[in-house]
Amino acid sequence: MATFQKLRRLAVSGLVVAGGASAILFARQQSNKQLQAAESGIPTFAPLRSREEQLKELEETPEFDVFIVGGGATGCGVALDAVSRGLKTALVEKDDFSSGTSSRSTKLIHGGVRYLQKAILGLDYEQYKLVKEALHERANLLAIAPHLSAPIPIMLPVYKWWQLPYFYAGIKAYDIVAGKQCLKKSYFLSKSRALEFFPMLKEEALVGAIVYYDGQHNDARMNLALALTSTRMGATLCNHTEVLELLKKKAEDGREVVCGAKVRDCMTGKVFEVRAKTIINATGPFTDTIRQMADPETKKICQPSAGVHVVLPGYYSPRAMGLLDPSTSDGRVIFFLPWEHKTLAGTTDTPCKVSDSPTPSEEEIQFILKEIKNYLSPDVQVRRGDVLSAWSGIRPLVTDPKAKNTQSLSRNHVIDVSSSNLITIAGGKWTTYRSMAMDTVDAAIEAGKLQPESDSKTDGLLLDGAVGWTPTMYIRLVQDFGLEADVAQHLANTYGNHAFEVAKLAELTGKRNPIVGVKLTEEFPYLEAEVRYAVREYACTAIDILARRTRLAFLNVQAAEDVTPRVVEIMAQELGWSKQRQKEEKEKALKFLFEQMGNSNREKLMSIPINFTAKEVQMYNKKFENLDTEKKGYITSVDVRRFLDSIGEKVTEDQLRDMMNEVDCNKNGLIEKDEFLQLMSALKTGAVSHSRLGRAIEIHEEKRRDVIPTERSGGGV
Repeated sequence: MATFQKLRRLAVSGLVVAGGASAILFARQQSNKQLQAAESGIPTFAPLRSREEQLKELEETPEFDVFIVGGGATGCGVALDAVSRGLKTALVEKDDFSSGTSSRSTKLIHGGVRYLQKAILGLDYEQYKLVKEALHERANLLAIAPHLSAPIPIMLPVYKWWQLPYFYAGIKAYDIVAGKQCLKKSYFLSKSRALEFFPMLKEEALVGAIVYYDGQHNDARMNLALALTSTRMGATLCNHTEVLELLKKKAEDGREVVCGAKVRDCMTGKVFEVRAKTIINATGPFTDTIRQMADPETKKICQPSAGVHVVLPGYYSPRAMGLLDPSTSDGRVIFFLPWEHKTLAGTTDTPCKVSDSPTPSEEEIQFILKEIKNYLSPDVQVRRGDVLSAWSGIRPLVTDPKAKNTQSLSRNHVIDVSSSNLITIAGGKWTTYRSMAMDTVDAAIEAGKLQPESDSKTDGLLLDGAVGWTPTMYIRLVQDFGLEADVAQHLANTYGNHAFEVAKLAELTGKRNPIVGVKLTEEFPYLEAEVRYAVREYACTAIDILARRTRLAFLNVQAAEDVTPRVVEIMAQELGWSKQRQKEEKEKALKFLFEQMGNSNREKLMSIPINFTAKEVQMYNKKFENLDTEKKGYITSVDVRRFLDSIGEKVTEDQLRDMMNEVDCNKNGLIEKDEFLQLMSALKTGAVSHSRLGRAIEIHEEKRRDVIPTERSGGGV
């Protein structure tokens, strides 16, 4: 309370605003946390059971203590908390683990940038406690999964002198609240130093900058680590398993209470019943769907809001420094962060409908690009065509059904136990998943009169892959297996101590260096071996691989589309898929990339009206005729192959097909003149910045310009 009053006094003096977030434990503190966890009697993790084995357990177990619906961060966190207490635990997820909002976050582990401001300026002690709790959970998360998370410095640029002490005091407030959990204290940078750390920053009117530290993680992999840890500890978790209806029975007091669920294995279509003493609804945006299964008359509490992010090339930001825009043109906050060697920007906050396939709108993408343009140097052209991927995640904002004012959205998570004993956990944020899970299991124990063996053990419990991990583990992978350094780092920082298992599956490259490690695509460190390993970690579809076991769909939608056939081919070998199943998987994956990862927006950009001068039309017509030598009025793959051969460019059949698909909007296997001109117009305006066919034509033009005529070169006969 004393700390809170101290911060309040700072605010009254006009110095405190939102900004920054607390720093976290690192290096030595992480090691100490691991040692403490090891000494606390954490059970040895068992080998992973197959999905088929767990489905059998789900069907044949007479009754579970806890049955959880939803495999996002909250649901998997609840499963881990419950099994850590010795409760017989089961979980089902209708899609894949982390297939919803949990894989579509800003990738930050934070204490709440705006909440502390509201707490101090509004003299709201409850809000302050929420921030304090989030800071503890953030420190814990970085300590229990050091291979998946790391601190990241984030810069707050200042363009008005009077804002400098204002923002500085606000960020220092986070240092105070963080206390012993502070990694590094926030600090001020002069204008010159700020530009040195962030060269892409707009220099005009820049006064200086303030840097604070936050946490960053691979959200989908973190979610999967929760699931894998739970199942290694004895919980039964089944993805691609859908709840069709909730089962009920008469309680001693005459009430009808939930006692299980009828579920369907989405992979085989098999339907069976699961019995449990308590049912927990952890379905995020789909909260009300499950609540209304239990009671069709219950009022909805979820108000979904869409948050869109875009991914840009890595050169948009420094490799180790993020940027915060604390006040956009509409009062929101936008982060601009390095992530997986690319640049992540977002997010928006727009009311939406609940959907299994949320789609990023062009309006929201343009809003993000417009806002980040305000902070970048004029030398950096923020081009729409540079957007490599875009996605929308649905945040489940909730009202507390037991609150006096049910119209206002809860700023914390809400746990509701209905008259039918359905326990619902909703709201909250990624950072506080563990405390949310602990509160939920406490509620389940009370509602179901369960008998746990112990209290929660998840504070300090190392997640799957963390035991024995060190920042230099990747060097052993390089030395022992002959992997490329960037591939080895990727494996170590994704799988932790299981990286060696993945490396053993890697195939010989046929090269002197690297010796092993055939990649899915040369641009990214993802190996074909990871597809095989992912099947052992419950990947059931090509989308599971493209979006969550790797992050290709989130990092570069075109690259994800390119590798889809190979991913399907490898999965078919592992899972024995028929030709028809392979065809269906490709179609579903391409539909997912088109609808949910921003690929549809690219085709919309290819329909922007053509605006050429007469001279430009003549020039582009000439280029078209260089390809269409037979003057058919369209270009075939044979024409493109002939053109590439003539300029000495060799491509495979798959590469040739991809070239055609980029331009062939009509999908008739031909590039018609209007499609060709559309591509040239999109490239000219920056709506599209990458096209293999466009680049091939540029190379041809460059070679023609560089040729020295024989009469000038002194050659010839």
